[in-house]
Amino acid sequence: MPTECTPDLFCFAPVEGRHVEAAFDAGLASSDAGALLLGAADRAIGLMDRVAGCFVDHRDQALIEHEVRTLVGQRVFAIALGYEDLVDHDMLRRDPAMAVLAGKLSAKRRNCAPVAGKSTLNRLELSTALPTLYHKISYRAAVIEALFVDLFVEAQRGPPSQLILDLDATDDPLHGAQEGRFFHGYYDCYCYLPLYVFCGRHLLAAKLRRSNIDASAGAVGEVARIVAQIRRHWPEVRILLRGDSGFAREALMAWCEANRVDFLFGLQRNPRLAGEIASELAAARAAARRRPARRYKDFMWTTRDSWSRRRRVVAKAEWMPGRDDGGNPRFVATSLARHEIKARRLYERLYCARGEMENRIKECQLDLFADRTSARTMHANQLRLWFASMAYVLLCALRRIGLAHTRFARATCGRIRLALLKIAALVRISVRRIRFAMPSAFPYQAEFAAAHERLSAAAA
Repeated sequence: MPTECTPDLFCFAPVEGRHVEAAFDAGLASSDAGALLLGAADRAIGLMDRVAGCFVDHRDQALIEHEVRTLVGQRVFAIALGYEDLVDHDMLRRDPAMAVLAGKLSAKRRNCAPVAGKSTLNRLELSTALPTLYHKISYRAAVIEALFVDLFVEAQRGPPSQLILDLDATDDPLHGAQEGRFFHGYYDCYCYLPLYVFCGRHLLAAKLRRSNIDASAGAVGEVARIVAQIRRHWPEVRILLRGDSGFAREALMAWCEANRVDFLFGLQRNPRLAGEIASELAAARAAARRRPARRYKDFMWTTRDSWSRRRRVVAKAEWMPGRDDGGNPRFVATSLARHEIKARRLYERLYCARGEMENRIKECQLDLFADRTSARTMHANQLRLWFASMAYVLLCALRRIGLAHTRFARATCGRIRLALLKIAALVRISVRRIRFAMPSAFPYQAEFAAAHERLSAAAA
């Protein structure tokens, strides 16, 4: 006899003569029990308290339900868990995992949930520099920017001998009439052009910019701020800036030379540079049979009018058989001396490693929705970008502290979320404890236990 399904009961194909049914009637439960690890990572680095300290709250504290720390933490935790839209919070506000992360199981008011809904969070994101009737929370941009570097410094075990700072600009496509919207010919769309600065996996800056600018616009100011902050802690550390040809600009290179900072930038090909390596390219072509052949040349170079001095340039003359035009020349400009690093090693080991930064940007934009800049103003969209960036910092702390020496030590943010955070659990609340009953068949119990142990020790 077939099972009678109701609108609240979902029936599926039977198994061994037994009916398979599903319903949303488990009671107090959560599909994000792994978020408890995010809370442990937050306590280990003190992230939410410090982010909340970057805001100024002009509300009457005696009349509010949700503190700034609750609002900021709720937004960052939700992004880390994969909830990119504010409308998601109208359901998440009653999720017991979010309540535990906020540190409150019930609201002061009878008609409120433990954490905020979409309207309250929307007012936070649309905050203005000066308080208004409906927007009374504002953020201090300089303090938020400095926090990224502070967190990076604290994550180091000791003074490093050298740091490599990677710079890159990327597109943030826009689909509305946002402030600062311009069409970018290279990306073939209306977009923003945010500037990212990384040191390894550590995010040091995420600056939202209009797209009608050069890729290096504002880079000198950002780099100067970051370098000054780093050198307040480590005055003798050697710093190398690395970027593609969009950053090989006189202003940035001259600043580096004047401030004891090395640089390694791609250099855009032109007929003069191509002529400089004509013999090396011919030799590579002669040597190429079935596989590509490379030759390197190291020389001093200057432009006709844009550079103020001669600088070292390393050229890769590569010939790739099978292509219509087999030539594949590449050039980089650097302040590193020849006796420090040879041409081939400089290009293949040092410069090409900058491609790893693009994976970090993909994590921010694809896994953590840093490109969801759909608010009307750049001020609000910059805050959205920072919330996504803080979610990245939080997941990096979980990976660095809790997941070292596990199979997830180098996993992406999206992989960590899918494997360790998206865990269904029944939640039982008693007088003495809150218990999340997770599945016995969960496949990564050992990694979860290791992360819990290490994060707890770091927070102690």
